[in-house]
This record gives sequence, C-alpha cells and structure tokens, in this order.
Amino acid sequence: MINFTENKDLETLNHSCAHMMAHAIQHIWPNAKFWVGPVVEEGFYYDVDLGDVTLGDDDLKKIEKEMKKIAKDGKKIVRHEISKEEALQQFKDDPYKIDLIERMPEGTNISMYTQGDYTDLCRGPHVDNEKLCKNFKLIKHSGAYWKGDKNNKVLQRIYGVCFPTPEELEAHLADLEEAKQRDHRKLGKELQMFMFSVSVGAGLPMYLPNGFTVRRLLADYIMDKEIAQGYLHVCTPNVVNTKLFKISGHWDHYKDDMFPAMTSEKDPENAYALRPMNCPEHMIMFKSKLHSYRDLPVRIAEIANDFRFEASGALTGIERARAFTQNDSHIFCRPDQIASEIKDVTKLILDVYKDFGFEKYSFRLSLRDPENKEKYFGHDELWEKSEAELRKVLKEMEVPFYEAEGEAAFYGPKIDVQVRSALGHDVTLSTIQLDYQLPERFELEYVDSDQQKKRPVVIHRAILGSLDRFIAFLLEETKGVLPLWLSPKQVVVIPVAPEAHSEYASKIVADLKAMGVRASLDDRNEKLGYRIREAQTSKTPIQIVVGDNDVANNALTVRRYGSRDQATFACEDFYKALREEIAAKK
Repeated sequence: MINFTENKDLETLNHSCAHMMAHAIQHIWPNAKFWVGPVVEEGFYYDVDLGDVTLGDDDLKKIEKEMKKIAKDGKKIVRHEISKEEALQQFKDDPYKIDLIERMPEGTNISMYTQGDYTDLCRGPHVDNEKLCKNFKLIKHSGAYWKGDKNNKVLQRIYGVCFPTPEELEAHLADLEEAKQRDHRKLGKELQMFMFSVSVGAGLPMYLPNGFTVRRLLADYIMDKEIAQGYLHVCTPNVVNTKLFKISGHWDHYKDDMFPAMTSEKDPENAYALRPMNCPEHMIMFKSKLHSYRDLPVRIAEIANDFRFEASGALTGIERARAFTQNDSHIFCRPDQIASEIKDVTKLILDVYKDFGFEKYSFRLSLRDPENKEKYFGHDELWEKSEAELRKVLKEMEVPFYEAEGEAAFYGPKIDVQVRSALGHDVTLSTIQLDYQLPERFELEYVDSDQQKKRPVVIHRAILGSLDRFIAFLLEETKGVLPLWLSPKQVVVIPVAPEAHSEYASKIVADLKAMGVRASLDDRNEKLGYRIREAQTSKTPIQIVVGDNDVANNALTVRRYGSRDQATFACEDFYKALREEIAAKK
C-alpha cells in the first residue's frame, strides 16, 4: 500500500485535492466551517463543521459530483499573503480559522490560496490548477472531535485519495478492496474467531471456540520450541502492586498507558494495577534464589496476559487491543553469554518464520534518540555499550539490518524484526531487547567464578510478539485460510445422501477424531452443493464427500479448499497422509 506522505509530489497533489473537496463542500453547504485538511499516510482528509448535517454515503457521492465539475472547470490555484489583522477580519465568521490565526506570531504574513470562488488559509504548496486533481475518490467519512479533545464538538471528517492518472487511482482502489477482504476484523467475524462487546468494554477481545483453538495451538507450538531450547515456563499474576512498577521505572515512563491503579479499604496501604508487561515479576522470580555463574543463562518464559489502556482511536481489532497475550521471555545471562544467547534467539525467530513461510522481513536496530534522552532511563555509558553489543552481534551473524533512532524501549535498545505483510505494511512481530537497567534497579546478582557477586544482563525477547497480533497478521496474510495444522476446523465430512451415507460418514469422523483431527459431520437435510459451498465459505481446509462407491470400497473422496478437483483414497492411506501433513506443520 502507498504511504502518501513519503512522496512529495503525491503529497502536494492530495493536499490540493483536499482544498478542492472543501471548495465543493462550500458550494453545497455555504455555511460550512473548515478546521484542517492534512495529507496522511492513507491519503487526505478535511475536518468540517456542517452544523446539524450528519453526512451519509449519498452525501459523499454528492460532494464527488461537485468536485468533478470544479476539476473540469480547472481554476488556477493562486497563492497570496495577507497580514494577521486582515486574516482575522476575512475569517471573522469562522471560529476554527480564527483559532489557527490567533496562535500565529504577531507581524506574520499569512499565506492564502484562492481557487475560483473559494479561498483557504494554508502554508501550501499546491499544484497549479484544480484540473490536475481530477483523478480522485472519496473513501470514507467519520466523526472527529475538534483538536482531538472529547470535550469539543464533533466535526465531520472526510477521507479521500488523488492520483496523477486514472490508472494509478484504479490500481489503488483495487488495493483498498483487497485490503478490505483481508481485514482481520472482517475475517475474524466471518470465521467466528473472536468478538467484542460494548458491555464488556472497548478493546477487550473475547475469543470464541474457533479463535481459542488457534490461540491454544500457537501457544503450544511456541512453548514446545522454547522447551527444546531450555526455557522454563512460569505463570505470574495479571494484577501487581504498583510498588513493583515504581522500582522497574514503568510507573514513571508508562503510567499514562496503564489502567488506573486500584485501592481497597481492605488494604489501604497498597495500590494495585493491571500489568502492562510482566518483566518486573520475572525479575522478582530470578531474585528469589541465589544463582551461581554456572546456573546462567536462566531462560524464563511465559504466555502472559497484559493490559494497556490504549486510546480508543488507536484500537484496531485484536491487532491493537487493551487486553492481549504475549509470548514473552527474559534470559538472565553473564556478559560473556550475550552474543551466543542473542544468536540463539535470532535462530529461533528464523526457524519460526520458516515454518510459517515468512520470506519478506528485515532486521531493525532500534536505538535511543540522542536528542531526547529524558524519554529513557540509565546513563550514556550503558546505552552506548548495549547498542554497540547488539550492532556487533548483527554484524557477526551477517544479518542485513538498518538503524532507527528513537525506536528503543525506555530501558534499552532492541532488535525488531519487521515483517512485510501481503498489503505491503511493515509489521513488528518479533523483538530482542538488551537490558542492563532493570538488573540494576532490582539489584539482581549471581556469584561469579571469583566468588564475587555480579549483575546479570537481561535479554527480553518475544518470538510471536503478542498471540493476538500474530493471529491478526496470519488472518490477513492467508485471507483466513489458515494452514491445516492451525485451522480450527480441519476436516468436514459430507455424506452425499444423509439418510443413506451418514452412518459411514460418522465412522470417518470418529476415526479422524481418534487421531486428534478436528473433524465434524455435516449431514443436514440440505442439497449437497449447498453443504460443499458452505464448507468452502467457512474456509475448512479439507472436505470429504462420501457416497455409494466410497461406502462400498471403504474409501473417501477429498476436496481441498479453493479447488474444484477431487481425488478418491482408501481410508487408511488418507489417514496416514493426513497425520504426516499435520505433523509437518506446513
């Protein structure tokens, strides 16, 4: 997908189109008042006050029709400047423009752009004339609080896109339609995987049986991988005393993103909070016993529930929610073990990506912003040391990477693996963070070979990231056609004539279930074609159709999702092939 802010020519064209849209709106609603109309990653928008009018889809068509007239007329877009006093006079009836103007320094000349009978306050730049904006489309509309403040009036926000040629516009609209079909929120609803309810709360997903099956399988999959590498799995509470977050530094650096603290008359001396991450609890676990240098590394892992009070506007299905589950781990190691541990984690990440067929990814070394050090804690020496160590490991592994300042965690630099999605977005799935800070704050120690107590180093790492975001990513990558081993419904058995073939079909279902296959029977009194189509709609990977010949020959006829082809197998041959395919996790 195109990022409209990354191409200056496209950005200028879209900003000019936003003005042309405002021009059309003023023709239709002469009393309209305009706030701002910026270019954003997905195109442009303009926030408009239309009084008592609430826009509908038909209104967008009306605006588009007027925009086409204006574009055909092709008025030039002319820049001129006026004084602040003149601007205040010219826009005296528009409180939104007055708000902008009053915040400008005294003595400032203010740039204006006029196109035909419409003039707008703007810094520019713009294209030469409105005819250049003719290849546009209005995408959607929504409400938006003025200045993003919920105490202010709700304005009408209209989104659109504009391109130099009609071919580019059509290609982009096709991409948007493809994105709509891949949206995990749409797929999650269709496949009955998860749901939300205002009664439960915004951003708090509830997993239905199909979705929970996928979560359980993913959790088992990654835990098995971790156990093979010597990880020890634990379980820690979701609610924690706020004193712990004050020690870790999360209270100072992360409090605004946490749910409010809770107190009770039963325990007035203490306050508790839902944890935004589980690092502090793992620190306490490590500290609970004395460790020798021979014990290290200690690899603690958890499938952990965490909670962050994300802004309502940032919530995006299960990709970004207020309750989520992390595939988290903390490796406590000696300084001389850092390189080998990070290499092992990186190999685990690449092993997982191979299993899921991820081929388009890049490594990002996320560093502290040297111009904004107050965002982070710790001193320069530790930051420089940890950044250098991560850089060195990546070079030793000959992994191509790029660096990004300002993307570090507040306690340390990290390696982020950016996976390119089918829609062209870079999604952070896996992270490796090097941390000297929390061992200091929690006074962690181990006894070294010289019998002296020393600080371990902590490597924070998540392979799948959050299970929720990983599921969202998989749904969008596969359009909901999950790999066979992960599909919540693996096989559906469909008797051609339920009254004649259900007994045989039921035996096949029982055989499959005994093998651990998630199989079901569809012997409803519906036409065969209808039942096959419904199995395809539900994206069940394998459909087994049984009729007279299958019953007579102890066989079954198999169709794969998305294919019209079918093949007949002896039951035992099919069972053997199916077991092998599921076990291979491909």
